[in-house]
Amino acid sequence: MKFRPLHDRVVVRRLDSEEKTKGGIIIPDTAKEKPQEGEVVAVGPGARDDNGKIVAPDVKVGDRVLFGKWSGTEVKIDGQDLLIMKESDIMGVIESTAQSRKAA
Repeated sequence: MKFRPLHDRVVVRRLDSEEKTKGGIIIPDTAKEKPQEGEVVAVGPGARDDNGKIVAPDVKVGDRVLFGKWSGTEVKIDGQDLLIMKESDIMGVIESTAQSRKAA
């Protein structure tokens, strides 16, 4: 991808939601909600604080994140549907259980 976000912007690719319920019922495309989980594809250098210094973002490329339903601006880059949002629109980073076991 040849796109570099500016300031504290983050480019996120939505992750596909589950197509079946726990009971095995298949959900049609028209009834699915937009997923609120995604993978960070690109990150800007960071926002400037009151003193003019750049504050590095907390997320990095490859992080799985949660964001609000209506967060970001939908764009199509290189045939991919992506979201561009401010870092503040991201609610949190999802850490896998394998990573948390290594940290413990």
